[in-house]
Amino acid sequence: MRLTTKGRYAVTAMLDLALHSEAGPVSLADISERQGISLSYLEQLFSKLRRESLVISVRGPGGGYRLAQTSAMVSVAAVVDAVNESLDATKCNGAGDCQDGQICITHHLWQDLSGQIHEFLSGISLADLVARQDIQAVCRRQESELDLQNIVCSDLS
Repeated sequence: MRLTTKGRYAVTAMLDLALHSEAGPVSLADISERQGISLSYLEQLFSKLRRESLVISVRGPGGGYRLAQTSAMVSVAAVVDAVNESLDATKCNGAGDCQDGQICITHHLWQDLSGQIHEFLSGISLADLVARQDIQAVCRRQESELDLQNIVCSDLS
């Protein structure tokens, strides 16, 4: 089982949104700059997140995105599910045709693991992650690095 870039980036972007939402709507450009995720990729992810009612877009000056519910109500599993990311550890994608069209001897083991992973991620909310000191430290470092870049860039103009 491997969580692909799509699922990782969706969780990263939603966590960034939760970390910065107190200041109002957050632009995808800001998330892109802080997290190093391409803007076009974020647009694709947020289209899916919006369809699943996890985020709301705010138009106009100062617009961007905000969480559709409190960060305590949004689980990591919901974010991964919203972007159609599979947490399936079976090699047959749960179909049960792993070995020449039949179920293999370890199918149920990997299927149970998939369930455990989903259950684990369902028990972690964005608010849980926002409250972690290590995540807050990374957030402060990212902001500090961007402030330094902005100073350097404005000095060059």
